[in-house]
Amino acid sequence: MKQYDLYANTDPASRNTYPYFVDVQTGLLEELNSRVVIPISPALDANSFPKNLCPIIEINNQPFALLTHQITTVSLSFLKSKEGSLLLNRDDIISALDFLFTGI
Repeated sequence: MKQYDLYANTDPASRNTYPYFVDVQTGLLEELNSRVVIPISPALDANSFPKNLCPIIEINNQPFALLTHQITTVSLSFLKSKEGSLLLNRDDIISALDFLFTGI
């Protein structure tokens, strides 16, 4: 698993609300049985999300919002279906995490 890998949500109960998760945990902690992830939600109205906290990204040409304020952990076994990488969005993800934790 690599930092910024994108995973499909395989849980039927939450898949419509959060179709994806992005792994934001450093690869240096691979021995842990959990990963820190940010849920990703469809951004039907991009203006309804705080820009500095919830950057809008494109997945398969569709807008999605990173819900940084809902950062969570999931079991390693939960992340079964890798869909790609958000490495190109690294700066936006780090900026959102910085804003969440430091207000900057």
